[in-house]
Formats: sequence, structure tokens, C-alpha cells
Amino acid sequence: MKAVWLENKQLSLKDNLPIPQPPEGEALIKVLQAGICNTDLELLRGYYPYTGILGHEFVGRVEKGPENLINRAVVGEINAACGECRFCKSGQPTHCENRTVLGIVNRHGAFAEYLTLPVKNLYLVPENVSLDEATFTEPVAAALEIQEQVKITPNEKVLVVGDGKLGQLVAQTLALTGCDLLVIGRHSDKLANLEQRGIKVGFKDVLKERSFDIAVECTGNPEGFSIARSALRPRGILVLKSTYAANLNLDISGIVVDEITLIGSRCGPFKKAIDLLAQKTIDVKSLIQHRYPFEEAISAFECAGKRGVLKVLLEMGEHKI
Repeated sequence: MKAVWLENKQLSLKDNLPIPQPPEGEALIKVLQAGICNTDLELLRGYYPYTGILGHEFVGRVEKGPENLINRAVVGEINAACGECRFCKSGQPTHCENRTVLGIVNRHGAFAEYLTLPVKNLYLVPENVSLDEATFTEPVAAALEIQEQVKITPNEKVLVVGDGKLGQLVAQTLALTGCDLLVIGRHSDKLANLEQRGIKVGFKDVLKERSFDIAVECTGNPEGFSIARSALRPRGILVLKSTYAANLNLDISGIVVDEITLIGSRCGPFKKAIDLLAQKTIDVKSLIQHRYPFEEAISAFECAGKRGVLKVLLEMGEHKI
């Protein structure tokens, strides 16, 4: 099969890899479409020592597995957990001590014609959810994870730093809580996309320091972190949604004095994400900026790595679920 292979911070398109055979409890999935994520770009830059097939945002069709799933369109949670460790037994499988992670840790990913995942990780795609919408299930779930970790009500004043693809999804999902929300970014067109949905937006010069209860950092760069941190009131909550390839300098004294809570946030609830997509509560199609056939995957990565680009999709040849 064909696949995008990462090794020593270099990408290549291989066309002679074996089709994976699903072990017991897993399914073989033909990938229909996949999205390039900032985490993929950070892996390319070396944030984690990974060699293999990249990609974790996907929608596919089951080819081998339980009879009730054959030829059904599915999306899948990216963490394959052991079910036996202390985290699994306490209901925290995304922190499984023995987990593999699709396209990130010890498991080949979705930028390939086929992948395998545990059957328990799979979710059927509702009939009213399109191929494009389904491809966003994983990042929408990641955006929703914030609300799994922090109780957000209309009483909270919340800042989102970053108007990229992740910031857009975080903002849309947070807006559903009715909180007093502001999104700060650098791009007028991207901010306008949120403003059209009734979300307050602006550039960093409109910010008043120490005026927010919760700040969500979605840029993955030190300036974004600094903006988010300075916006927080004492005892505020700083949620980090981005991975960082480089080290980040922290003013630990300020965090201690202000009693700031730092929360790392990554994978989230797939069922809730699918429900939002099915209800058309959030808009993901406007985030699609470019599409590439799988044969042009290297060019797709080059495009996705350019500053300001939103979602880049890899099409595997089929355009219907």
C-alpha cells in the first residue's frame, strides 16, 4: 500500500508497504480521507521521536472486523489502550501506560491506504454527517476536552488565543457554553469567520491584562503563551491545547504568586463530537482551505506548514462515505 513515512525529520511517499493485518480485537480500515494536524507538523519538526506512518485525523470504511461494521463508515479514537493498567482501570485510557497512539506513538497512522485500530475505538458516522465533516471528529473532540476538564458557565470570562484551525474549533465549542468569550488572533479573515457566528474577536491590542478567568492557548508558540498568561486574573486557569517542539520559558514565581492553574489538554470525547457534527451545531467546512490527492501528500505537507493555512485534507480517491 501507499503511505506517508516519517523518518529522521524527513517525509517520503512509499508505495510498497504491506497492508496491515488486524490482530484480534482490531479492525482493518480503508482510509477515505485524512486531515493534516499541527501535531503532524510538530512531529516533522522533531517534538517526539517517531518513525513510521503519520496521521490521526481520518474517516474510513471497515474492510475486516465485526460483521456489523463491514463496509460501514467509521472514525476512531487514536489511543489504543491496554485495559489493564491503573489508568485504564480508573477510566482514563488516554493515559494508558502501555498505549499506542495512531500516527504518534508506536502505531502506524492514517496517511496510508489502510490502518488498524481496536474495534472499541471505532464510532459509526451518522448518515447526515458528510465525509468532510467526519474528518474533523478528532479535532472537534480535542476542543471539547476543555469542557471535560474545566467547568465553564456563562459567568466565566474566557479568552482563546489563536485563530488557526484548532483555535476556531475551540472557540466554536466554548461559545456553546454561553461564557463571555473573546478570541484573539492575527488574521482578519479568520477572525471574521468567528465573528459571523456571533463570537467576539480582536487583535492583542484590545486585551486588558489580568481580566480573564480562563485562557486557552491554541498557537503553540511562546508569544501566544505569554498573551494567555498575562490575561489571567489571580487564580485563573490556563489551558494549553498545543504541543510545543521547542522548550518554553515560564515565570514560575508569577504562577505561584497568582495561584494559576495550568492544564494540559489533548484528546477528547468522540461521541460528543459526532453529536455536534450531526446536529450541525458547529461549522467545520469553512476551515477547509486546500485538498490534495494522496499522491501529492508531500506537497500537502508543505502547504499545511505555511503560516496562516487552515485545514489541508488528503483525499484517498473516494469522495463519498
